[in-house]
Amino acid sequence: MTPIETYLTRAQMILDKIRQQEASMSLAASWFAETILAGRMVHVFGSGHSRIMVEEMWPRYGSFPGFNPIVELSLTYHNNVVGPNGQRQAMFLENVSGLAERILRNFVLSEKDTALVISSSGTNVVPVEMAEQFQKRGIKVVALITRDHSIASASKRSDNRKLGDFANLILDTGAPAGDAMVNIPGLETPVSPGSTIGGILIVNSIKAEVAKLLTQAGNPPKVLTAACNVGVDKAIELFESAYDEHARRLSKLYSF
Repeated sequence: MTPIETYLTRAQMILDKIRQQEASMSLAASWFAETILAGRMVHVFGSGHSRIMVEEMWPRYGSFPGFNPIVELSLTYHNNVVGPNGQRQAMFLENVSGLAERILRNFVLSEKDTALVISSSGTNVVPVEMAEQFQKRGIKVVALITRDHSIASASKRSDNRKLGDFANLILDTGAPAGDAMVNIPGLETPVSPGSTIGGILIVNSIKAEVAKLLTQAGNPPKVLTAACNVGVDKAIELFESAYDEHARRLSKLYSF
């Protein structure tokens, strides 16, 4: 097979693995819907490239209020690569113990909240401690990891605990250990990661199920929708109302 054929074939294998997790994704969606119906928020956190899944959940077209995207630029800003705000610093900071607790110090949390914590390896200190802090506050945690990669990787914590150890439910991106999926003849190391594909499939599947549950409960979500689907006026109305609702929900997290 060509490298392109190889990658697409393995991407299909990821999809097949995710289909096998439908029951677990439905359970996660039911927890998230309960949180949103209670007027609270689902906290979504990821460092490094896991930020991609956070922003995929909210805000973007086809998404809706109820999710609190926690994105720390110091852990996710990759544009400079080297120099100030570079990748070396970000990778160092995501293994600084205590940072997760300081981040959550900004919010008033409730046991009605839920959390989705994303980390492909599930071994870096900040996402692991983020899940730990949520659980200490009685908040259900859904962990999105790459199971094979997490098993093959050493925890950065002194007690060797990983993200899955602080999760009420674990979802698997289906990517291989090491993430990269294509071997090139003559090249020592594989290329083209797959965890983002699996992560995006999972978060959007959950999002769709949550939308169904909210609608069935008589509270259809205000979905950010393109003008080409609903017309300019309706798209603007949905845009404004969705962000207004997000602001109302977020204000509760700052009501100390």
